[in-house]
Amino acid sequence: MAFLKSCVGIVAIYAFAFAIFMPFLVQGQSFPPSPSPAPSSDGTSIDQGIAYVLMFVALVLTYLIHPLDAFSH
Repeated sequence: MAFLKSCVGIVAIYAFAFAIFMPFLVQGQSFPPSPSPAPSSDGTSIDQGIAYVLMFVALVLTYLIHPLDAFSH
């Protein structure tokens, strides 16, 4: 039990030191801005458009054509 308490204490000291000194180490570094990719159509928007059209067709078939078919008998 004493070993566990000493390990927790050591980890707490390292975490405290890391929290105190890490911001000072990071402030000295400057990273160049990353270049932005050229805008392009990646195909996912086309797939999403096709999916919306198919869902609309399914909606029309389900709620407009089937009720009309049910009243014909």
